Amino acid sequence: MQRQVCNAVARSTGFSLAPCARRLSTQANLTDAIRQRQPENQDNQLKTGETRLPRAAQLIHLKPLKRTAEFGIPSCDLQLRSYSIQPLDIFCDFALRAAYYLGLPAYGPVPLPRITERWTVPRSHFIFKKSQENFERKTLRRMIQIKDGNPETVQLWLAYLRKYQYYGVGMKANVWEFGGISESRKETELQDEQLKAIWAHVGQTKELGTSEEVVNFVDERKQEKLFDARR
Repeated sequence: MQRQVCNAVARSTGFSLAPCARRLSTQANLTDAIRQRQPENQDNQLKTGETRLPRAAQLIHLKPLKRTAEFGIPSCDLQLRSYSIQPLDIFCDFALRAAYYLGLPAYGPVPLPRITERWTVPRSHFIFKKSQENFERKTLRRMIQIKDGNPETVQLWLAYLRKYQYYGVGMKANVWEFGGISESRKETELQDEQLKAIWAHVGQTKELGTSEEVVNFVDERKQEKLFDARR
């Protein structure tokens, strides 16, 4: 087909297109050879004995996979900060892939408003104070949210990110944990016992008892005051 097109163009224009036809034929031969070498599917690849990359390595060139949350309850908000965009994007991709393989539904990265800071510094002193220099620093931020995550798995995910933290990227995490009512009551009771042990030496926390004991206590106080006055 390509040779027919070249011959038709040559007849209409009067120029010889032999070099062009040769180049096209060589390209066609190369593409055919490449197609013959590439197996059509995995079975042919296993039969030929050629090795293929694992799925995790093949997915590096694609977008990170994400799991869907069933209830949509937030478990962790991870905020990443950096002064340059390249390490920030690389670490966001790494965090999303780690969350997928740990079974955590991750959403993001959501771009947050950048923080701009400026400083004005005098270059010299005394009469050269008007000669000043301005400096500016921009902080880029991204947020990754984990929903319906197990608290232990979330802590494992954060520990994994801290271990392999990328240079020039800072992290800040807000973690939420949910428990039953009985557990919260036990915690409040323990806190009350601890407070009682701490404030036991204060007289205002002591119980006076019944009304008769209160009257006797007041009478004893009056008697002590009268005895002191007689002295």
